[in-house]
Amino acid sequence: MNRTTRPHPPPGTIPHHPTPPTTGTIPHHPTPPTTRESGDTGGVEALILLVEDDRSIRDVTRMGLADAGFNVVTATDGDEALAAFRQHAPDAVVLDVMLPRRDGLEVLRAIRQTSNVPVLMLTARDTTPDVVLGLELGADDYMTKPFEMPILVARLRSILRRANRAEVGDELRVGDVHVDVAAHRVSRDGEEIELSPTEFRLLCELARKPGRVFTRELLLENVWGYPAVGDTRLVDVAIQRLRAKLERDPARPKLIQTVRGFGYRAAG
Repeated sequence: MNRTTRPHPPPGTIPHHPTPPTTGTIPHHPTPPTTRESGDTGGVEALILLVEDDRSIRDVTRMGLADAGFNVVTATDGDEALAAFRQHAPDAVVLDVMLPRRDGLEVLRAIRQTSNVPVLMLTARDTTPDVVLGLELGADDYMTKPFEMPILVARLRSILRRANRAEVGDELRVGDVHVDVAAHRVSRDGEEIELSPTEFRLLCELARKPGRVFTRELLLENVWGYPAVGDTRLVDVAIQRLRAKLERDPARPKLIQTVRGFGYRAAG
């Protein structure tokens, strides 16, 4: 009798193993929740908190990040993730959405109450509502499973560069909103408006050239550092978040305007 074999994913691809439904107690793998590994690239790299409950994906991803030169700590569920975050103060977080005890979105909410650390979400579902929810809660980026390790590494390095990049310039204005670029401060009538790092970079990009129309592809490249062929939903969601914080009436935006068929512009 002939046996059928499963097709193997392309080299470097991290497979997606659906997490089986949990009944009763949640099985716990013996991997320590905060195992730290260091790559041997010869330089001190960023510390990444990797939160993934699937052991095989976690182990392969941890090794891939370590090989790329990152230091890595791991957590297997939402509670361990927050404990590791408080203990290690990572430079970035790779966070699975589907987690035991406390899901990735809850973890993201908790992180955003105290920190603007870059967060890259991993999801098995590439549906717009799931992606939008994660981005609205403050995720900097997302990837769907299965994913290729070199792309994950490239995206991590990109969000870390953006987080560490010193903004240049003095002060900008969009309508009655004042942007102090050097201090990373946005205010209206002396009252500070809290923005995430991505929202701040997006606002600066638009405000530096008021009246100019930026395509979604150009914003994706300039603000996120991704090729123009990337997923422009990142831009649309970030614009929605920015409007919700800046506009007096987000349903009728005046500061950040949509130019239908082209993109967005800041009021001149």
